[in-house]
Amino acid sequence: MDMQLSGKKALITGSTYGIGYAIAEALTKEEANVVITGRNQDSLRGALEKLKKINSKAEPSGINADCATIDGCQKVFSAVPEVDILINNLGIYERKPFFEIEDSDWTRFFEVNVMSGVRFARFYTPKMIDKKWGRVIFVSSESGLTIPPEMIHYGFSKSAQLSISRGLAMSLSGTGVTVNALLPGPTRTDTTERQRKERADDWGISLEQLEQEFFEKFRPTSITKRFAEATEVAPLAIYLCSPLSAMTTGAALRVEGGIVNQIT
Repeated sequence: MDMQLSGKKALITGSTYGIGYAIAEALTKEEANVVITGRNQDSLRGALEKLKKINSKAEPSGINADCATIDGCQKVFSAVPEVDILINNLGIYERKPFFEIEDSDWTRFFEVNVMSGVRFARFYTPKMIDKKWGRVIFVSSESGLTIPPEMIHYGFSKSAQLSISRGLAMSLSGTGVTVNALLPGPTRTDTTERQRKERADDWGISLEQLEQEFFEKFRPTSITKRFAEATEVAPLAIYLCSPLSAMTTGAALRVEGGIVNQIT
């Protein structure tokens, strides 16, 4: 299916690996002109080299910037003054008991997971309105609906993204700009795989045993009972980026293996 994305300019924050990179790769295959961001210059360079091999008709580019900071945002805004598609993918997570989560942790999660997306949406959506077309996606999480007790500060930040996404969509009523939230579940990335390997080694069990225990103890409502691949999350994001999704806005679309135990 032609997703009608050829020539569209798409900016994805925090996109040198994981879900962000998988979305960048899928958009590049659709001949969109992708801009990725990352804090590590080597990682950024490596991701760009891979993207450039995918589709000769696309023109991927990258910006070395920390999009969780005001200065980093401004660096991106100066380099890329307008886009057709904005994907707020930048995010962090960690497991920590509630009584050990300090004020600085709450502030850090709010700045990275919430305010980065607010700043990018605030800058780019007015230009989308002028063109009467645009797509904004907040990469949230099923944890925004089923708050994980082992990382409440993360769940809180993902719930905040859902509120912002819905409210912004309503405020852009009739403009031709859609805003949606994407809700992945537990997904394999370079970071999660490294952390899982360390945890399995600490516990003296295999990765297969660790994954089984994770879904038994922490995500028992999962239907698929496995971690998703980032490439399994990206297709839903591509739909939300496409002109074909014009009637999908203000929505929170789940791609989390059925963890959220509700039908709406």
